[in-house]
Amino acid sequence: MVALSFVGLVGVAILTCLAMAWVLGANSNSPPFAPAIGANAISTMRAAFVIGLLAAAGALMQGGSISETIGADLIDGVTITPLAAIAGLLTAATFMGIGIYTRYPIPAAFATTGAMVGVGLSLGGDPAMATYRRLGIFWLFVPIMSGGLAYATAVTLRRDDIPESVGVPALAGLVGAIIANIRLGVIPDPAADQGTVARFISRRFGGGPTLAGGVDLGIVLVTIVAGAIAFSLVRRRVLTSVEGGIRSFLLVLGGIVAFSSGGSQVGLATGPLENLFRVELGLPGITLLALGAAGILAGAWMAAPRLLQATSREYAQLGVRRSIAALVPGFVIAQLAIFLGIPISLNNIILSGVIGGGLAAGSAGVSRRKIGVTVSFWLLTLGSSIALGYGVYRVLAFGLGR
Repeated sequence: MVALSFVGLVGVAILTCLAMAWVLGANSNSPPFAPAIGANAISTMRAAFVIGLLAAAGALMQGGSISETIGADLIDGVTITPLAAIAGLLTAATFMGIGIYTRYPIPAAFATTGAMVGVGLSLGGDPAMATYRRLGIFWLFVPIMSGGLAYATAVTLRRDDIPESVGVPALAGLVGAIIANIRLGVIPDPAADQGTVARFISRRFGGGPTLAGGVDLGIVLVTIVAGAIAFSLVRRRVLTSVEGGIRSFLLVLGGIVAFSSGGSQVGLATGPLENLFRVELGLPGITLLALGAAGILAGAWMAAPRLLQATSREYAQLGVRRSIAALVPGFVIAQLAIFLGIPISLNNIILSGVIGGGLAAGSAGVSRRKIGVTVSFWLLTLGSSIALGYGVYRVLAFGLGR
């Protein structure tokens, strides 16, 4: 017979997971659509509705890898108990609340990672140094990659010798080619948990000879075709109306980044419950992801409009071209992080992209003081969340006699 104390812990753990997912839906998925709202390409309420759907879909289709990293790869030698999951989620949510109150973007990835490391150490586990090195290197290069890609994109869009009927469709073609190769849980693949459109279509037509690096020729051809279709569609729209075409691309790009955001963020809420759901309760992973997706959907629909109105005013000052330059790296890096199973902060990526795009125009357009305080908040979050997570678990365990 299942003990009532265990049932109670499971119930509280699920509630904290939903609460964390709600906060993520309300705060972390708004930046992708803020540029489109600032450019008057979509209304605030409609954007919040679409964000909720796309982010929830991304959570279901792409959230598994991040969830597994948070739940199993941060600490060696122990498994995360329901009480430890509660302590970690409460710690991360506390930091998110501090960010909301101070109006400085606290990276949820840093807060959750630090919290789970702290509770894992409190359980008696050993530091997973190989995972920490992998995360640290990726996090260190995120601002460089995002800022550099945004700078290059903005410079390309500003060049007089590259007409917008070529530059903007070319970016769309790049995005289309990448979309053909992102991993999705709804696409079957005999060799992986998640398949890609390019591999699926290639197999349907018999694949092809293997090229250097072990890539099938069929996948390369499907990728090229996907890029060409995206290029053609956006070019046709831009030739009809330059500003209308650019706004349309900005809107689609925002939707793609919102989808990627859901896939990269849901694991921060569901990861701590991986062992509980998969091992102790014996439930499939999609059940846990559905729980996180529901929380993200609710947060986006209930609280995102207010944040969207605030952030859209900032993006309106950037203009549609610099907004595109900020969002393209967000999509690329978010998908790379999902592929590698690395938790990231989308706000970190977008902010770096805004700075990189601003430098192309001669000014970053962001307060140096706010950048400095924000970076300090990030570093403080990572270190202090470890200590707080350790302490919160100790207090809860002592209070419950465990």
